[in-house]
Amino acid sequence: MSSTSTSANDTTHSLAHALNRIISEGRNPDTLDIDTLSTTGILQRINDEDAKVADAVKSQLSAIASVVDAATKSIQKGGRLIYIGAGTSGRLGILDAVECRPTFSVPDSMVVGIIAGGEKAIQHAIEGAEDNVEAGRDDLKAIALSSHDTVVGISASGRTPYVSGALHYARTQGCFTGALACSPNAAIFADADAAICPIVGPEALTGSTRMKSGTAQKMVLNMISTTTMIKLGKTFENLMVDVNATNEKLKARALRIVMQATQCDESTAKQALVDSKNKAKTAILMILTGVSAAQAEKQLNDHQGFLRSAADKKAQSPR
Repeated sequence: MSSTSTSANDTTHSLAHALNRIISEGRNPDTLDIDTLSTTGILQRINDEDAKVADAVKSQLSAIASVVDAATKSIQKGGRLIYIGAGTSGRLGILDAVECRPTFSVPDSMVVGIIAGGEKAIQHAIEGAEDNVEAGRDDLKAIALSSHDTVVGISASGRTPYVSGALHYARTQGCFTGALACSPNAAIFADADAAICPIVGPEALTGSTRMKSGTAQKMVLNMISTTTMIKLGKTFENLMVDVNATNEKLKARALRIVMQATQCDESTAKQALVDSKNKAKTAILMILTGVSAAQAEKQLNDHQGFLRSAADKKAQSPR
């Protein structure tokens, strides 16, 4: 046997033992017979496992809050919220990042998703990409990482070398670092200012971390980006008011939002949207305060985009 083959075998042996110690890679005693069940029975077992996810995420609210506060400060200083991961974890980060622009009318550069192996890895598995420590560092260098950025590394197992390399580099650059994994004592926590660890237990199918672990990760990422945007003034009450209506669906949504926020009639909402060039937040402020579109824009700018404070007392009791 060649020295190369021996080295590869040793690596596989070591990794197999390492996986034995990772909770998300364990065998689930409640689904050992899943291949013998009816279709409904299989679905019931999966649903039973999924029901455990919300409580696991709830246990991590303090750590999630630390990441949100850091991300908010980063963006206020002109920095970014950056997600980085491999495989399913990387795809979930990209999904959350790309949804921020249409939901909150922010530039694509504000919330960034990076996946090991690049864009091709979004749809295809890239062999060895997650094992490359240097690639994690290099991918952050490629986007000109700044100390003003907040970097969140994502790995269900918590042992992904690519993510560890990225977080270590981010910390050396003075970034706030968060790490999201579903197993305690994860390697990626070593370079994390905030460690988020929703322990969902073994998957219904052993090692298929796109299931409960993936669900937990998606919930956490949704919470991070949504809460950050709320703290940046992108909402009013529970309405997504920072909507620029650029297609028919968004125009209809903006119309409903303006009417819901102000309790005005449809014709008033439509006219305000016309005058504000389809900016829902501006239209709402115009109706709440009776000012022109230009005045509303100025008031919003004076209040850093926060509709409640821009409308002052009227915004506290719009109804």
